[in-house]
Parts: sequence; C-alpha cells; structure tokens
Amino acid sequence: MTELTKTLELKLVDPNVHKRQKLRETRDAYQQALQAAFAADCDTQSAANDVVVEYDLSGYAKNALKKYVPQLCGNSYNADELHDDHPVRFTNEGLQLDHQPQNAIEWYVKVPHHEDYHLWIPARANPEQREWLEALYADDAEMGESRLFERNGTWYLHVTATRDVAEQSEASADERTPPDESGEPCLAGLDRTPIGVDIGEASLVTVCHRDRYGSPTAPELWADEGKTVRRLRKTYFTARRRLQTRGSERIAESFGDDLWNQIDDVFHRVTREVVEYAESVENPVLVLEDLTYIRENMDYGAYMNRRLHGWGFAKLHAQIRYKAVEKGIPVETVNPRNTSKECHACGGVGYRPQQATFKCTNDACWMGEYQADVNGAVNIADRYLSGESRFKEHENDDDSAEDGGRLTAPQDSHTDAETQQVTRGTYAS
Repeated sequence: MTELTKTLELKLVDPNVHKRQKLRETRDAYQQALQAAFAADCDTQSAANDVVVEYDLSGYAKNALKKYVPQLCGNSYNADELHDDHPVRFTNEGLQLDHQPQNAIEWYVKVPHHEDYHLWIPARANPEQREWLEALYADDAEMGESRLFERNGTWYLHVTATRDVAEQSEASADERTPPDESGEPCLAGLDRTPIGVDIGEASLVTVCHRDRYGSPTAPELWADEGKTVRRLRKTYFTARRRLQTRGSERIAESFGDDLWNQIDDVFHRVTREVVEYAESVENPVLVLEDLTYIRENMDYGAYMNRRLHGWGFAKLHAQIRYKAVEKGIPVETVNPRNTSKECHACGGVGYRPQQATFKCTNDACWMGEYQADVNGAVNIADRYLSGESRFKEHENDDDSAEDGGRLTAPQDSHTDAETQQVTRGTYAS
C-alpha cells in the first residue's frame, strides 16, 4: 500500500447574498486575527490562542490559526510580512461533505462561519478528482486541512485528502473488462459473474448472484443491521425534537453526530462483508443501482419521506465501490427502474404483500412468493447481463428510495430548510 496526498478543488456554486456576506465576514475576521497574532509575534500555540480567541470565528479556524501563526513567526517560515490574501484555514474536522447524486449539483459542503453557525453551499468538483472526492465522502480517505478563498468574485475550497492506494487498485476499466472483437471493452462481459447489490431499509444490503445454471444462489442479507440503523435513527429524531423544544441546538447536533458515527461503523462493517462475499465468487462484478436515476420528488407522506430521505444510499454506494476497487473487483451500475416490482423468474409485475415478501401476479409463473430483497438483487444482476447500462435512456418511473447521505438534510443554522429546498431542490440552498 502507498499513502498518497492530494489537494481537492471545490468551486462554491452561486452563494446567495446572505451567504456571500457570511463568507466575507469569516474571511475578514480570520485576516484580522491573523494580522493581530502575527503582529504580537506569537511563536507558540498558547500565545496565538490568547490573541485569536477574541475573534468571531469557528473553533476550526482558530485552531488552524494557532498552528499556522507560530510557523510564520520563526518556527518554519520566518515571514517578514503578511500578504492580504491569506486563505481562511480550517482544521481537518472543519468541513463536512454531502453527496446528492440525483441532483444537478451533486456535492454540498458545510463551511464553518462561527461557533454556532454553518453554511451549507453546493459545490462543483474538479472532474479529474471525482474518485478522490468520493473516497473522502466514503471515509476511505482522511481529510486534512482545508482553505477557503475568493478569486475574481468566485469562492473556492481546497481540501487536502490522504488515502492508502494499493498498486493494483488503480487498474482502469479497460484492464478489468476484456475487449470484444472490435477492441472495445465489453459493457456486460459474460465471463463475469454479476452480483446484484440491493440497498434497502428492511435489509440494509442484500446480495445475490445466479449460478452457472441460472438459478439464484447464495443470497446474503444484512437485515439485523437494517434494524440497528432504524433504531439509531429513531432515537436521533426523538431526542432531537425534545432538545430543540428546549432550545438545545448544539447538544442536538452533537448527539446526532455521535449517532451517525455509530451508523457509519455499521456501514463500514457491512460494506466490507459485501466485498468479502464478492471475493468468494469466481470472476465477480458488483452491480449497483445508478443513483442518478433516483427520483428527487418522492411523496410517500411525511413519515416515509423522512425515513427514506435520511437513508445512507450514497454513503453505502461509495464505500462498496472503494472497498471493491482496493480488492481489484469491478463495479458497474444499472438503472433501478422496477427492480423491486418485477419477478426475476418470469419478468412479470408483482407486489409486496409484506415488506420482505414479493408476490408474482403471473399465474403461470412457478415462483409465487419470494424474498423481496433477494428478488430485487437478482433483477439488478440481470440488468447487467442484459447489457443495460447506466447510459441507456429510460422513463422516469423507478421505485427506489431517494438517497440521503446524512441523518438530516443539510441546512444552515438559523434558516428555514423548506425555503432552501424550494430554491434549489431537495438538499440545496
């Protein structure tokens, strides 16, 4: 394994007047604190802290200043003077990323303003760095220091990311997929064994593939983990309402972060076991649903919307992808349309009399009833075998749950989330 570090570039997309003002306030306060600490010749973190503590900045910016100023004052750089365009630095925990691949703008970043106020802003990434950004979001890369700056009226973030890269993990898609007679890589090579991966709520993840005779074989379901995540999320929402009623917003946010860490631990264990399952299959390819087809405007009522929108589809997808790449296992995506409504045996339309049960309505079909999540996983694998790629056009009638990378929709503190959603879609602001 080789440890690599890159600086990822994010361009903040059209912050509104309010957010531009807050970004400028953050920059101005940072510059003033930096100048004051430098003028005081603070050559230790303790001395720098005594100066910057008085400024209206987040702790992430103050902690970055406490490390940076002593370097300027002789420890590393011994600068004679300061320029006026120093970027705002944040320590590694300062920023948060959210990924909404179903939206026109996929990435959102939470920028600290001061202790009790943060700004969620959509951002465009450098396309060449997409893989690294997804690894960072999946916690397969470690976030380092980040820097906020303005250039010609546009705001940017530079984020340092470090990850371990296996020598074989950088193999290209051309190397992983044998070419056809024309020399082009096969989209759905029949020499591969497609493993359908169904991400749901009842069973957190379900995987299954067909044997050489075409029969579904060796399904594996992570149903208990689905129960665990549902319980943690229910605990969060109940406690959050009570804490908000008491005006304890900061406690609610801290409590939510702790619960999300527990959920993330479950995600990491499950996705690691999914890849281990794939390793046990000869010549595997993991097949996921393409999240770009997930509908933005679901309306199953407030209760179901809250449950589905908060589900970590993008997080699970990203973790499966990167764990698979590290093992040299290719990953493909297919359109999720009707994968839970079709019978894998006859292709007919069916329904779920219960959450875990699929019933085929074709009287001539031998199957009758089947485990619903396994049926969906087999259908996902079959989409790959049929050559149906994520680039094929389909009607917008998929039935999968909408992605949600966090426990709650990202929003600014002291602002109305519903107003933001009307402005730019589900999680935009």
